[in-house]
Amino acid sequence: METQLTTTEINAKQQQLQDYQPAQPALALLAQNQGRLDTTFDQLWAEKTGQMYDPSQPKSVWQITLNVLRQELCGDESFRTKVKEYTKNPGSTPLLTGLIVSLVGLAGLPIDPAIATVIVLYIIKVGLNVFCEYTQPVDEAK
Repeated sequence: METQLTTTEINAKQQQLQDYQPAQPALALLAQNQGRLDTTFDQLWAEKTGQMYDPSQPKSVWQITLNVLRQELCGDESFRTKVKEYTKNPGSTPLLTGLIVSLVGLAGLPIDPAIATVIVLYIIKVGLNVFCEYTQPVDEAK
């Protein structure tokens, strides 16, 4: 699923996160990529790891990362609570920064803060319930 932020959304997040330096590379790339979260993730990933996106692979690193994070985040009540708090107050810089920092600090998943910024913006954009619903097993009887 291609999900992107509008120019207005990018500008609002740039304003909101202006004092959080680790988010700046992600926000600058988002603006360059017309809000495409997947493209921005791929570019940040290549920059941080030296591994370029290979379109011949059946799944991108973006897709795999989201799948792994669904398994980690959707059952994590602390993260879910933080997302709900931010959703109730989307103008809160401390809540948004807290979500990013929480994702960076997730045990067992070393995530760069710029990459975490893109992931958090994706989760906020699609909604945590929609994000987590992708982990539900398909009922083959239907």
